[in-house]
Amino acid sequence: MFNPLYSASGFVVGALVGLTGVGGGSLMTPLLVLLFGVHPATAVGTDLLFAAITKTGGTLAHAASCTVDWRITRRLATGSVPAVAATLFLMSRLGHSVDAAGHLITTVLGFALILTAIALVFRQKILDYFADRVGELDERRVRPLTVLLGAAVGGLVTLSSVGAGAIGVTVLLMLYPRLPVARIVGSDIAHAVPLTLVAGLGYWILGSTDWVLLGSLLVGSLPGVIIGSFASARAPDWVLRPILATALVLIGGKLAL
Repeated sequence: MFNPLYSASGFVVGALVGLTGVGGGSLMTPLLVLLFGVHPATAVGTDLLFAAITKTGGTLAHAASCTVDWRITRRLATGSVPAVAATLFLMSRLGHSVDAAGHLITTVLGFALILTAIALVFRQKILDYFADRVGELDERRVRPLTVLLGAAVGGLVTLSSVGAGAIGVTVLLMLYPRLPVARIVGSDIAHAVPLTLVAGLGYWILGSTDWVLLGSLLVGSLPGVIIGSFASARAPDWVLRPILATALVLIGGKLAL
């Protein structure tokens, strides 16, 4: 049945996404698992379709602004789609063991949240270190590394619904240092649509999607994102991001251990 608490949670997560730019999976999935007791597979499967719907709007906006590099998006998808299929096959093999599947998802989710927090806080230091030690890579190396990044993100997102945002953007900034940040972000969001859609449909086929829950979350999150986006100009980013990163580390530690 429709639960207004889900919509309220969706509103809070949507507002935080609008304020900080952190992907909803980093916040929504652990909230569903820890606060509402939703099975990890159902939480991830539902959140993947939630992300596919919300990021479709973001992709249209970036495409209209010409801030999507479809070359990068294609390279990422070349690696991510097969990785999604392989990960879903693994999940189907674990389907007979609900406890095993749930433990695998919560463990991966925990570590993904910690990696997201690190990328969120130390992104610039990571980029500076990479630039000093490695420098700019040539195109022959960038292409396969982008495909490999897509495969890694595809597996991580399929298991946890986390990783396409902060982690993916950080690595893309290393591989494509000459591109504007807005173009990197737009390309990453565009790639997240087929990634989360294919993975979400896979979870639906496996029977791990709650459509009523999905609708409840969307009712709250869509206005939340709008309000959070307008408020972001007044909110001090240097305060919000460390607080959010600390929360992700604490939640990730609880899930991983």
